[in-house]
Formats: sequence, C-alpha cells, structure tokens
Amino acid sequence: MSSGLVDVPPSDPGTPPRRGRRWLRWVIAVSVTVVLLVAGLAVGVYARLTGNVKHQDVTADDLGATRPPKVAGTAMNILVVGSDQRDGKNARYGRVAGERTDTIMLAHVSSKRDNAMVVSFPRDSVVQLPACRATAGLPGQQAHLGMINESFNSGGIGCTWKTIESLTGIHIDHFVKVDFTGFKGIVDAVGGVEVCLPEPVNDKKALLHLPAGRQTLAGEQALGYVRARYSLGDGSDIGRIQRQQMFIASMVKKAMSGETLTDPAKLLSLLDAATKAITTDRGLTTGIMRDLASSLQGLDIGKLRFITTPWHYSLTQPGRVEWVEPQAKRLFQIVARDQSVDGVKGGQAKVGRSKIQIELRNGTWRSGLATEVAAFLEQRGYHIAKVGDTARKPQAKTTVFYGPNGETRVPTLTGDLQNAATRAVAGARTSRLILVLGDDWKGLKPLRTDDTEAIKGFDATHDSCAT
Repeated sequence: MSSGLVDVPPSDPGTPPRRGRRWLRWVIAVSVTVVLLVAGLAVGVYARLTGNVKHQDVTADDLGATRPPKVAGTAMNILVVGSDQRDGKNARYGRVAGERTDTIMLAHVSSKRDNAMVVSFPRDSVVQLPACRATAGLPGQQAHLGMINESFNSGGIGCTWKTIESLTGIHIDHFVKVDFTGFKGIVDAVGGVEVCLPEPVNDKKALLHLPAGRQTLAGEQALGYVRARYSLGDGSDIGRIQRQQMFIASMVKKAMSGETLTDPAKLLSLLDAATKAITTDRGLTTGIMRDLASSLQGLDIGKLRFITTPWHYSLTQPGRVEWVEPQAKRLFQIVARDQSVDGVKGGQAKVGRSKIQIELRNGTWRSGLATEVAAFLEQRGYHIAKVGDTARKPQAKTTVFYGPNGETRVPTLTGDLQNAATRAVAGARTSRLILVLGDDWKGLKPLRTDDTEAIKGFDATHDSCAT
C-alpha cells in the first residue's frame, strides 16, 4: 500500500538490497568529504604561501620612460639580487649601515619553457650608471661611471632594475630579492647541497670552517660558502661568482629531483622556505610563480645554463672589471630576443673553458706570478681551484699535469698558452688540471675577437664533485 507521499515500486529479484545502497551513499559521502578536505587544504596552503611573500613597489617613475621593448611576449626575465642587509635576523653577520647587492643575476626563461639562462653581473663591474630618483629615504643616483652595485645602495631595487635594463637592452619583467636568512632556509628545505673542496677552509669573516673533500652543506655552512672570497680559489669576486653558479646548479638539480618533487612534505617545506625567503614586485604573484614552476617541471637541466657577462680586469681601475665587447653585447641580444646560446658559433675547443678547473703552482722566483696568471685564465672562463707554489724551485719548463679523467681538457688549456709541455699522471683520479709555471713561461695567446666561448657558460649537469 502506498503512503501517498512516495510511490515505491515493488521490488524485483534484481534490485540491490537496501544495505548495498547505504554503502554506496557512504562511499559517495566520504569521497565528497575527502575532496572538500583536499580542496580546503590546497586553498589553505596557497593562502599560506601567498602570505609568506613580501612585496615592494617598483613604479614606472622608478624605471623611466625609455625602457627596452618587450620583444618575446611570453618569455620571462627576472632580476635576482642577493641582499647583504645586516639588520633583524641578519645582524649576526655584522652591523653595516645600508643594503648592498652581494649578487646580481638575470634569470631568463624562454617562451616555450624549453630552456633557461642565468646571467651573472660581476659586482666589481665598472659601468655607466643611469640617473635614478630618490626614494624611500635613499638619495638617488646621478648618471656617472661607477660600480654596478652602487645602484642598489643609492636608489634601491628600482634603480638596480633600471641600471640592468639600460646596460643590457633587456626588458625585465619582475625582480626577486633574497637575504642571508632566506637563502639558508631554502638550502635546509632541500636537505642540504653537495659541494667539493680541494683543501680545508677556515674563514672567520664568512663564519666558515670546513674539511677538504666531498660534503653536504646545511644552510649556515652554505651561506658562508657562497659568501666566502679570500679563503677559496684565488680570492677573486669572479671566483666567488663561479662558485655561486655551481652551487645553485647543484641546488636546482636536487630541488627538481624525484626525491623532492614526489614527497609532499619535502615539497611543501621547500615552497614554504622559498616564499618566506623572497621579496618581489607586486606583479610577481604566487599564482604566476606557481604557473611558471608548473611549466618548467619537464625542463631538461641540461638546458639550464649559467653564464657570467664576458669581462676583463680594468687597466685604469685596479681590482675592478670591465665588460668585453662585442661578446657582452652579443649575449644580451640573445637574451633580449629569446634565443639560445646553443646555436652560437665560434667555440674554440671541444671541452669548454667553463668546465675546466685548474690548480696553479708557481715554479719560479717571480713573486705573484701564479696569482697574475690565475686572473688572466679567469678572464677566459676557466675555474681556478687553487693557487700556490711548487715544493721545489725553480722549475725550468711550464707543464700541464693531468690524469686519465682530465686528458680531454688538456687541448683547451694548451691552446690558450704560448708554451707548455704536458705530462700524464697515471694514478690521478681527478679531471682537474695542474699548471706549473716554469722559468720559460711566455703568457697566454691573444684572445680572438670571434671567440664566443665566454657567452656559452656551463649547464646544470656540470658536477663540481666529478672534478
């Protein structure tokens, strides 16, 4: 009999029992609840990450009316600066007034998201600086010839942005600033980064004390490592830039590895640390960063290149550097036009200079010769691992010593030297080359004007620990 409210058709043998229907409703209810919880969690995480990021305004007045045009619409150019601000959580690294840029880089991501470049600008570069307005308590900047990192202290990030655009002709879309504490947090979030040291390091200024050999650095150690200058290599700022680039390459490889991307806890920790570490312009939202990261997930790390603006030591201002033309201009054009350095012709050797590490040993009584030669080799793009003296002096002949793993690198180095003998060391396990300077040292061959090796840099597959 019907209740008059719902007409229930009579059951037939094929109708599922009511218990089965209840089970189905429970499954649906639980599934919907899980979806809502996951969605709520995702929204919560997104809100948390968005709240982590600090923003700073950069206006059209800061950048001026004559900016470079945006040539490639979907390519992205991001100015990256490392701040040495010493207040708040960074006060332990010394109380120094103001804020300077320890590091200036430009990250370029191609329109197709199939390659990327990180171009470093030596902070000791002597360049033509543009006029910048006074802002936020900073005095501003008059147009003059000066060091590239003056712009940040005079006019802040807006002035640095304007300076890089005026020097390179590259349209910059966004900026990212990272301070000491933020950098440490990112390194810790990826579980540390592996480096290799040819000898122990004890650097009180950089708060760095490390043994020789292969090791994984945590945040505090990593900060000392990328900031150290005089206790590693030949003590130059260029050597520090090379070390920073290799460190970032190693960190990117680890961050993009399966062990990070497939572990939700590690991934969230990395995203949390990264967003806490940075200050950006307001246009670089968390949504844009998320979309950019998503589009780069399939990027081959062999297509991520690290390049230092071609340079040479200044003849008029000792200790400063000047950019080499036409190579620097060619590099900037490639970035501005969203091209790749892979197709650049003019490389002079099978193994690029940027992939070769050299130990220099002075076998003569000429004081400072090894340091002088190290500077010239750095200008060509070589990495100087160590500078010292031979155990016995004098050495008659200039000689390149190499092991089986370094044999393919020898022609590149000897091709740049006026004279050098070569000697294999059968038991050596390193690919590093040892250049002993003898009494017959004649210097380097002149660099050809069509030599474009400097603008190719090295890719993120480069393993400093393999050398």
